[in-house]
Amino acid sequence: MSADEFDTIRTLFAPLATSAGARGLLDDVAVLEASGKLVVTTDAIVEGVHFLADDPIDTVAKKALRVNLSDLVAKGARPIGALLTLVWPDRRASRELADFARGLREDMELFSIPLLGGDTTSTPGPLTVSITAFGVPLGERVPSRADAKAGEQVWVTGFIGQALLGLRALQEAPDVIGANARDRVGAEEIVDWYRMPRPPIGFAPVIARYASASTDISDGLAADAANIAGASGVGIRIHGEAIPLSSAGHAYVSKFGARGLAELVTGGDDYQALFTAAPEHRGAIIAAARAADVNVALIGDVVEGGGVEISVVDGAPLDLNAFGHRHKLGR
Repeated sequence: MSADEFDTIRTLFAPLATSAGARGLLDDVAVLEASGKLVVTTDAIVEGVHFLADDPIDTVAKKALRVNLSDLVAKGARPIGALLTLVWPDRRASRELADFARGLREDMELFSIPLLGGDTTSTPGPLTVSITAFGVPLGERVPSRADAKAGEQVWVTGFIGQALLGLRALQEAPDVIGANARDRVGAEEIVDWYRMPRPPIGFAPVIARYASASTDISDGLAADAANIAGASGVGIRIHGEAIPLSSAGHAYVSKFGARGLAELVTGGDDYQALFTAAPEHRGAIIAAARAADVNVALIGDVVEGGGVEISVVDGAPLDLNAFGHRHKLGR
């Protein structure tokens, strides 16, 4: 049985509109009090592209929110509100809407971000969720991709390749991760990394204070490092052995060698922070990351020139030409 759009908004999403500016989702707009800079980002996730059709619907809601929070973290901003555009498939059961709203509510409460409004509509196509998130800078400047300078160091948070391993675990034989890694980490945890990214929310103040250039990792470590290099007009040299991997990631590289590492750094969906900082901030960054309980790793250097090079143990550059993903628009 189908669900009425306005009843859905009133019963499922209006309770998430805890900000007075949202006007209880009874109006066509939200009214925000703003002074100074506002950081705004928007990302959409599409069934069959960013998540699987049979992924639990509450995790889809959480992923949609978290991929946007990842952008705010990478700009050293604190989230203050979000807009939701929900394009619900005709073929998907309306009873799942309640679970979607529950998942969204759990994360909005977890990250202290209210729903400000949005839109709901139906489609004969795939489920699509788009969120626009707003944040306020925690520092005087908002770091961009274009702010890296030769002589700086390159840092990354979290662990690289977790989402790729989770997707592989869902799509292929479970032993693709490696039996030992599955014993240590557990296939369910790897899958959770894919379904529900873990952006380093508590690290935003560190980005605001110390980062020169910064971006979140959505298209893969290699591609997003290339985005910084291209925008800044510099080269980035990454030491492959310094890239932070989980036990499952190490097991994958042990099994597949340089090819495995290339897959992990190009797989995407990591939603961690990649940033550059002056060498004199090294100790402060490590201490702040420890205080925030965020894993951070120094992985390379910014140099004169251009492009991205990732070296492996013998010093040879990693061949990345066969890997990576870009969305193709149209035919």
